[in-house]
Amino acid sequence: MMLEFDGVSEEQYHAVNKALGIDPETGEGDWPEGMMSHAAGTSGDGRFIVTEVWNSPEVPAAFMSGQLAAALVEGGISGPPASVTWIELISHQTLDD
Repeated sequence: MMLEFDGVSEEQYHAVNKALGIDPETGEGDWPEGMMSHAAGTSGDGRFIVTEVWNSPEVPAAFMSGQLAAALVEGGISGPPASVTWIELISHQTLDD
């Protein structure tokens, strides 16, 4: 899943994660059950993009309408993502450096 946000800052991203009880820099916290990976950053055109891999499509829908919706508001993000793209993966690897 890819979420694209217009006008979202790194500070707002950290505020949302704080509201969720997650520290994305250390990996510590109460990550949602079913989330396999999470990455976030700003694209060249200034959009803030979050990419996640989930073990099923139903799990993130419940998380997004509940916990995440409240955390977005608490983090100062009042509107929905500019774009949400669901991708059915045929491969997913996690590689260590």
